[in-house]
Amino acid sequence: MLNPLWQPDRREMFRHLGLGAMATTCASWLPALAEQVAADPRRKRHCILLWMSGGPTQTDTFDMKPGHNNGGEFKEIATRAPGLRFSEHLPKLAEHGERIAVIRSLTTKEGDHERGTHLVRTGQPPMGAVAYPSIACSLAKELGETAESSLPNYVSVAPTLQISPAAFGPGFLGPSFAPALVGGNGAPGGPTAGSKFAALTLDDLELPRGVGEAQAMRRMKLWNAMETRFLNDHRAASFNDHHALYRKAADMMRPEVRAAFDLSREPDAVREKYGSGMFGQGCLLARRLVERGVPFVEVALGSGLGWDTHADNFKLVKELSGELDAGWATLMTELSERGLLDSTTIVWMGEFGRTPVINSMGGRDHFPNAWSCVLSGGGVKGGQAYGKTSADGMTVEEKPTVIGDVLATVSAALGVPPDTENFAMGERPIKIAEGTPIAELLA
Repeated sequence: MLNPLWQPDRREMFRHLGLGAMATTCASWLPALAEQVAADPRRKRHCILLWMSGGPTQTDTFDMKPGHNNGGEFKEIATRAPGLRFSEHLPKLAEHGERIAVIRSLTTKEGDHERGTHLVRTGQPPMGAVAYPSIACSLAKELGETAESSLPNYVSVAPTLQISPAAFGPGFLGPSFAPALVGGNGAPGGPTAGSKFAALTLDDLELPRGVGEAQAMRRMKLWNAMETRFLNDHRAASFNDHHALYRKAADMMRPEVRAAFDLSREPDAVREKYGSGMFGQGCLLARRLVERGVPFVEVALGSGLGWDTHADNFKLVKELSGELDAGWATLMTELSERGLLDSTTIVWMGEFGRTPVINSMGGRDHFPNAWSCVLSGGGVKGGQAYGKTSADGMTVEEKPTVIGDVLATVSAALGVPPDTENFAMGERPIKIAEGTPIAELLA
């Protein structure tokens, strides 16, 4: 569904139109990055965020503890990068080990889903009067070509908005920088009736019954003329923002935009490699959108709080890992084959990790003290684990990392100086990321 955070309401506009219901950061380093970006526009990249709502268990994925009681049932396997080891249930990703960097020393202070989600996605604790934008919205704003493309700058597949709505929104950037949503209710990701693949549709993308392309374009031409006349007579920034938002929404009705979201154009054999569920098909959609120039795509795995494995952890994580492995690895393979992996940074993370200690229900509980996130693809120096946790997984032993550093590193990998400022109400300057890029992770 379309993003309920967008205002004014796009559905209302289309109803009236009859178009349907639609680590480093020394003072010397950041200026050097800014000069590099200015000198080479190709430095600006695409980003794909693989969001693991619920808090994925690092101990059963990317920071395993073999031989310890906290290690659990899974075995670890080697990757293509010497010394870097993953869970046995991520064999396809292991083949991409040389392009993957695991941050094993992330430490935060928010163990609640809502608060942790806000912190990780915005870099700011959920308090105070400022409505901070999601890092995705901020980066999409910097990377996007808003005037050049009918496609949105930021598409989010199956986000769990109800957990922390503000963490997914544009905050003080304004509604024109909000994401376009696919499956925005976090609906179950299984195959739909009559198809073996999950359906990913952007609401209000199809014309209503009885309205053809030519008729729709005539109506849009009429609407545009009326809007233009109004804007000529009424000059205010809010009116211009209103028009730009509706113009973008209307552009998404174009045939080439609908084609970008039409996964039936892909061979079944390709769709099967990604996996038939919402996540796998979302990864395929991410590849199609990146090919067409969309700068930021997010794909969520796990219906609702899918990674919230307080009970029956190993059964659930094995299933989730199977989906993750197929979708993510195939995405990397296809981006590489198309020459796009070097310009696409992929980020894997959730709102916190899970306890190394296994509870009485065979599950793992919330654990922000020492957990992992993963970077891969363009701008990332792969084949490594950054930081280290103790043998029992309970504490960070080397290179403790805060979320601001992670977001600053992602920003730098994308060619966006993390000290780039936007202005909140009252002309207060706020940096995209309040942290230090980790030099060891940047290619």
